Amino acid sequence: MYKWTLRGLITEPVHLFSSAGAVGAAFALVLFFEAVFAGESDQIVEYIRRTDPAVWVMQKGVSNMHMATSFVWDSKADQIEAVEGVSKATPILYLNTVIEAGDRNWFSFIVGLPAGDGRAGPWSIAAGAAMPGATEAVVPAVLARLAGLELGDRITIAGRQFSVAGLSDGTFSMANSVTFVAMEDLSDIMSTFGSFSYFLVDAEPGTDPEDLAARIRNEVEKVNALSNEAFIESDWKIAMQMGLEIVGIMTVIGGALAILLTGFTVSSYVSRKKRELAVMKALGVGNASIYVSIMVQAGLVALIGFIIAVLIVFLAIPVTAAVIPQVTLSVRPEALLKIGAAAFLVAIVAAILPARSVMRVDPVLAFRE
Repeated sequence: MYKWTLRGLITEPVHLFSSAGAVGAAFALVLFFEAVFAGESDQIVEYIRRTDPAVWVMQKGVSNMHMATSFVWDSKADQIEAVEGVSKATPILYLNTVIEAGDRNWFSFIVGLPAGDGRAGPWSIAAGAAMPGATEAVVPAVLARLAGLELGDRITIAGRQFSVAGLSDGTFSMANSVTFVAMEDLSDIMSTFGSFSYFLVDAEPGTDPEDLAARIRNEVEKVNALSNEAFIESDWKIAMQMGLEIVGIMTVIGGALAILLTGFTVSSYVSRKKRELAVMKALGVGNASIYVSIMVQAGLVALIGFIIAVLIVFLAIPVTAAVIPQVTLSVRPEALLKIGAAAFLVAIVAAILPARSVMRVDPVLAFRE
């Protein structure tokens, strides 16, 4: 029986690899959408993750950044820093608006930075300055590429012109980009003199962020305080409602189609061997051995197909980054395991169904065909 299994794989390599290729193409689509979903869902909260304060402080009733408005009086700075466990509180201004650049409008989150303090600024610079001066802006390098911007070019933010002083890496996603300007300029645009949007609170060593957030909420009136992890989770949920969940739905639909195609492909592969299976049964091979042989072949089809899918996606990542830089792709190990397990399980089930039909047939009939 094992010789037949090996012969069945070796003597029909074209059929084997065509079946595996169909499975691979189906799951490559799922892996690609999963990579888009993972990359964009990570990127959309990358600013919060990268700044990594212990606690975010904002206006009471606010718990996120995406599409949010928060105003906290500047007098709260001293009160926050007086709370036990706080080492520093860095204020920022924040605005959701549209940037006019390269004859197009680009939605962006504008962050106003205190003069001379890059604590809440860009973490990676592709070119130019890391800190914007007066009437200057640091824009995402991807946005600059798409808009045809270079250092020194002019952009318009809320009706005010700014000069591009720097290009940042890692600050662009399909849902939003992050642009940095001087706090005074953004304060003038927003007419928010005497108030800030958020405070990034750094903690003293050994201080638990959740405990610190609770102390700030209790000791400082009319503010909300969340640990960085809680703030990321809250902001991610809001971001999902902005349209990222559509990518997730596409992944689910693609997964369903991949399962159907895989099931059909493997079932067809096994069905081609029905007569051979019937002959093996007539020769006295037990049902268990036949099932094992079929599952081995189906599992190999799934394995080769999954390897093909992974290769396709990993080759597609650099191509996508070059051709569509606004899309962020990320392949998570858990996604590989989940999709690989799904491919294998579907292949086994799809193989067993036609094999069962052979088990019910009188073996003598195999020699009459």
